[in-house]
Amino acid sequence: MGTKTPSEADILRPIGAVSKTYIAMVGIAGLALVAFLIGWAYQLQQGLAVTALGDWGSGGGVTWGVYIGAFIWWVGIAHGGIILSAAVRLLGMDRYMPVARLAELLTIGGLSAAGFYIIVHLGRPDRMVTSVIGHYHITIHNSPLVWDVTVITAYFVLTATYLSLTLRYDVSRLREQLPDRLGPLYSLLTIGYTETEDRVVERMVWWLALAIIIMAPLLLHGGVIPWLFSVLPTMPTWFGGVQGPQFLTIALTSAISGVIILAYSFRAAYDWDHIFTDDIFRGLLLWLGFFCLLFLWLQLQQNITGLFQAPVDLTHAAVARATNPIYLTSMSLVFLTLSYIFAQSIRPSLFTKKRAVISGFAVLTATIMEKVLFVVEGFLHPTFDIYAATPGSYVPSLIEILSIIGTIGMVTLLFLTVSKVVPVVELHAIEHLRDEHE
Repeated sequence: MGTKTPSEADILRPIGAVSKTYIAMVGIAGLALVAFLIGWAYQLQQGLAVTALGDWGSGGGVTWGVYIGAFIWWVGIAHGGIILSAAVRLLGMDRYMPVARLAELLTIGGLSAAGFYIIVHLGRPDRMVTSVIGHYHITIHNSPLVWDVTVITAYFVLTATYLSLTLRYDVSRLREQLPDRLGPLYSLLTIGYTETEDRVVERMVWWLALAIIIMAPLLLHGGVIPWLFSVLPTMPTWFGGVQGPQFLTIALTSAISGVIILAYSFRAAYDWDHIFTDDIFRGLLLWLGFFCLLFLWLQLQQNITGLFQAPVDLTHAAVARATNPIYLTSMSLVFLTLSYIFAQSIRPSLFTKKRAVISGFAVLTATIMEKVLFVVEGFLHPTFDIYAATPGSYVPSLIEILSIIGTIGMVTLLFLTVSKVVPVVELHAIEHLRDEHE
């Protein structure tokens, strides 16, 4: 722990400071988002034909690619982020309280990016109104897309409620030190607030955290999302009960990696070494290692059942996956990260915060590669390969690649904006750290 005593002034510092680095970050993130928006505008004008996506019956290739793979990746980051925050509150893991709000904001950003991908992949955004919302009572019974929309919307509302309840306490206590220009927003956040509600809100947040912990494996990234793939028997690489647990471990590894990167960025920008302590990074790295181990174990289960005396179609698909350079690179990145985490737990001198950040980037790179390949491979090796002779293959187009860069820019802009409006570290965390320091 740092020698400085954490204070309210520390978490207010980002709100009152605009540095050249901050402006540069806004510019870079904005350019990334604008580059994709230009590509998307071109796609809207010309149609989905400008991507590398194709129809089995006419152009070969696959009907889902980077858009759906990145959608799963962002949903996983979002679900894993709120699970991390809920676990901190539900299990009394006060050690990680300083990163709880970062995890909640990561959930909001991840769900926003995932929802954006649904609109982009529809081809025509108006279909969201005319086909999905306008006929919801019909489509909810037939369309996996509408299941996605329903789950993401429900989770977004749940997370926003969860976040706003904790913000009310902070804004009400720090109102005199917050900028007057944002007064209407703060008044809206704290409308009807009285100190007597604190105990009620504390119980509500606890119950919301419990609901999140229960919903995640049953309905969210352990349920509805993997069910869309795992119940299709004609797609050997998708079918099977392992998909739910596997999606959940990928979500948690991705979310923890994202939180490590965010915590390091804010620590470096605002001299928060006494808030985001080395102890937090060590703990997050160990949790990352645990879920990386589960991720690799589930991958091994899937590969063994596909390669050892399996049906011909499953063997064919499993061999294609296991020998694909993208898959091997993804698994290698996770394995190397796990090896480092194991080594630094035995020899603590190997730990550095920069290595923790590199581990986070490695895992995020591995999970986006694995998810995109997972989606694409499912289409390339179906049981009924009726279009085997149809020419065409899938290589992500520039527009699709820009979508990943653009949504990362969008989520980055969210954090850069929110950090200028409300504290990204809870006041409760500062109070706890101060008591612990004293």
